[in-house]
Amino acid sequence: MIRRVTRSVILAAATVLALSLSACSSTQTSSAPPPARTSDPAISAPPAAGAFKQWPAQVYSPYFETWTNSSFASLASQSGTNYFNLGFLQAESPGSCTLTWNGSQSAYSPAYRSEIGQLKQRGGNVALAFGGQNAGSNGTEIADSCTNVNAIAAAYEAVINTYHVSRLDMDVELNALNNPAGIERRNKAIAIVQAWAAGRGYPLQIQYTLPVQPSGLRPDALAVLQNAVRVGAKVSLVNIMAFDYFDLPGTVDMGTAATAAAKSVHSQLGALYPGKPGAELWAMEGITFLPGVDDNQSKTEVTQLSDARRILSFARTRSLGLLSIWAIQRDNGGCPGSIDSNSCSGISQRQWAFSHLIESFTS
Repeated sequence: MIRRVTRSVILAAATVLALSLSACSSTQTSSAPPPARTSDPAISAPPAAGAFKQWPAQVYSPYFETWTNSSFASLASQSGTNYFNLGFLQAESPGSCTLTWNGSQSAYSPAYRSEIGQLKQRGGNVALAFGGQNAGSNGTEIADSCTNVNAIAAAYEAVINTYHVSRLDMDVELNALNNPAGIERRNKAIAIVQAWAAGRGYPLQIQYTLPVQPSGLRPDALAVLQNAVRVGAKVSLVNIMAFDYFDLPGTVDMGTAATAAAKSVHSQLGALYPGKPGAELWAMEGITFLPGVDDNQSKTEVTQLSDARRILSFARTRSLGLLSIWAIQRDNGGCPGSIDSNSCSGISQRQWAFSHLIESFTS
């Protein structure tokens, strides 16, 4: 998700990740085809992408690191998980309106169409995640980079048509949280795309992934949602990143912190959407946690399976809409003691232990 994917990550970590993205990418960036204008007729995706599908009311959908050599269709078969958030889509460079995967591969490449089709045949689906840590720090979040609202909307429409997806995840963090112009452009573009999708009968949900504290969304994160309400962009899910708190004293009880944050956000959503009943507000919430050791160098923020069980129980009791982890590639015990690895949790655990625990949340 994210890194503070969900994250307020340190610059050094962002630099290392940026280098890893370049090293791991096997495909050079290619020019994107001219994206569909909002007035154009619907564009059919290749059959391999599968049909548009609604998402379950409750779903476990971990993040998948697209800059790795992993196959999410293969991971689905191995782990039993059928829903994924694919991260991240971002502009190819600051000032650009051209979407890429991680700044290195065209967003309109056929690379994932077949895998998405396979996942849909298994009964699953994918959400496309925009932004993330790198984009939030270097100005390549598409709404920060591109100053033309219609061009941003057209880029969203083009990937929807390319992959036949019905959920977009807006992972807004770091500098992107403090760019009012970018926040407004993003929400205006979302409103345009929602009208476009409705006119074609496409199901479309918008998920916002935002940093959180146990006391709730910070003012800058809350402002993203306030702007969405103001410009008429409908938000289906508010996915809180329940890790990388950093400023909490001592060892953090990660299960308690996550559920406290969800309760606080529920109150904030009640003020933001006063016409919605409490049950509907709970259904709008999602929690993403990071299995094992997160970015905090002091190792005071470690999410164990016992924390995950409490988060799962809370989510079931309140009928939350989403549970997720950053990321599926971390769900193994291959590097005990490591901090914030992208390929293992840093704790002793069985392969897919977190996913196998939470998969039953999908209904």
